[in-house]
Amino acid sequence: MPPTRGTTAAATNPANTKDLERSKLLHGSTWNETQHQGSFISKLTSKNRKYNPEVVTQYMENWKANTSPGEEADKKVVENGTSITNLYFELSTDFYEYAWGTSFHFCRFHYGESMSQALARYEHYIAARAGINAGDRVLDIGCGVGGPAREIAHFTRATIIGLNNNDYQISRARRYAVAHGLQNKQDFVKGDFTDMPLESNTFDACYSIESTCHASTLKGVYAEAFRVLKPGSVFACYEWILTDKYDPTNPEHQKIAKGIKLGCGLVTLFTRKDCLDALESVGFEIEEVEDLAVNDDPTPWYYPLSGELRYARTSRDYITILRTSTYGRMVTNTMCAALEKIGLIPSGSTQVAKFLDVGATALADSGKLGIYTPMFFFVARKPSN
Repeated sequence: MPPTRGTTAAATNPANTKDLERSKLLHGSTWNETQHQGSFISKLTSKNRKYNPEVVTQYMENWKANTSPGEEADKKVVENGTSITNLYFELSTDFYEYAWGTSFHFCRFHYGESMSQALARYEHYIAARAGINAGDRVLDIGCGVGGPAREIAHFTRATIIGLNNNDYQISRARRYAVAHGLQNKQDFVKGDFTDMPLESNTFDACYSIESTCHASTLKGVYAEAFRVLKPGSVFACYEWILTDKYDPTNPEHQKIAKGIKLGCGLVTLFTRKDCLDALESVGFEIEEVEDLAVNDDPTPWYYPLSGELRYARTSRDYITILRTSTYGRMVTNTMCAALEKIGLIPSGSTQVAKFLDVGATALADSGKLGIYTPMFFFVARKPSN
């Protein structure tokens, strides 16, 4: 039997219904779960010409009073965190898939290893550290379009339930699951990180790959992970955090932090202390902690964004890097502007490309300075008693 879907209460939640209506209106024919996944340009051309600029404006309005870490948080932005994240992924998902593929995360690179191999190994590593075995029922918190969930399902033969608050990504994840023959081994549930529509004590393990950084509060999402896990089970995570090198009084650091928030859809940036305190406060026992970005690897985690082609290992890598690099992002911005000007794609598309460029540049700069990491790894266990 296929995995159980989210609760009826979640499905009939008025906010969820509104989200679904917006998603279908914005994306048009590309939203359909069963149709062929079209090209990047076809996805842009299919978007609602009238509604797309409205959604872009709704997203950008949230950043007019964008504060930096170290300042008092913008309460309105934090309170609207779930909505802001949803708007961000409605706008950015097609760009992510075009440039990066279906696994929306960074990774370490070993010598001679292609980018696709490195991403898969990174997913295998978290699955292994979480102790995922064949037949386990596992929760993927913030599953995106399901790339890691599919890889881990194949790797472990576990049943993976993906939790996501964005309907467009869920529709795509379900389509990919069918294409990969996994429709009876995984499912995708609409739900908020901090209010999961899932039964307590029902998962053998859970993991999150660079997604809980989108929560307004780490304590809220970690508490829900704790609740749905069976006693004695593990939560493994790659978290985005500010490092101890970040100086909130440094103007360059402040600019980078603002760029990450705007360009990556983050309502706040957490610290190592925020992360570990949140885990302990909800009852987890922390077993492993390591910033995997701190290493002697010859290839840095941010190289796809900085565009250092000397690190590419395969022809596919060169194509990816040419899209994700500074030069590639400039080409995408120019292409979108030209297509928008002649009316082939809706107004606002170029603005999306530009704020994603801001985020990518800020992340690469943060990596070079060592002030931010997307690779803060931890393993935490729910006590057996």
